[in-house]
Amino acid sequence: MHDLVGRKRSFCILGGLSGVCGVVLLGLSFAINNGPPPGATSTELANFAQQNYAKILWGAWMQAVGPVLIVLFAFVLVHLAGATQQLAGWMTFFGATILMTVSLIEITFYIGALYRDPAIMPFVGLNLISAVQHLYFMVAAPALFLPLGVILVRSGLLPRIFGYLALALASVFAALGVIFLLRLTLPGAVTAFAGVQALWWLAAAVTLMARSRRVSGISDALRFTERR
Repeated sequence: MHDLVGRKRSFCILGGLSGVCGVVLLGLSFAINNGPPPGATSTELANFAQQNYAKILWGAWMQAVGPVLIVLFAFVLVHLAGATQQLAGWMTFFGATILMTVSLIEITFYIGALYRDPAIMPFVGLNLISAVQHLYFMVAAPALFLPLGVILVRSGLLPRIFGYLALALASVFAALGVIFLLRLTLPGAVTAFAGVQALWWLAAAVTLMARSRRVSGISDALRFTERR
């Protein structure tokens, strides 16, 4: 019994570390890859790409791997909450798939903007990045945070404030997606707001690790209830 509790605590800690590492990688990716200045000419874009070539590619790698670790943490929460066979659990998996798809598409255009042949490629890549960013607000973030918030409110796995905040984030992201639907390029303040979700993931991951002993008992009770 003691060994089982110890393994579950380790599972909580490793899941939390996955979330923390994912947030750190995302933060580093945006820190080293700020993007070219607005309205840059073709010559300026070529110079920017040449001077920041390694930073852009490393930033792309971090932006690809970071969400994978965050999604893994989200799946850990679903598992510990005993929601893997519930509709909210399935929808969390579905939302995570959408989020990863949107993220990887955006990263593809980051890399594509580095190509200099044809000469129009950097402009095409940057415009497509702006187009894809709409999807985070329209569907990707709401599709993940909404069902995950429902799970956390119902389960008590984490303090319920995390569940309510997840529901609030889903609502705000969806609202911003509608409000700025007619703007081809989202304002900087709107895209910057996307960073708020990183704070949620970080706080949730640290809380899971801090509550690992208590969560081990809660998850047992939740899975027993699910089987019944």
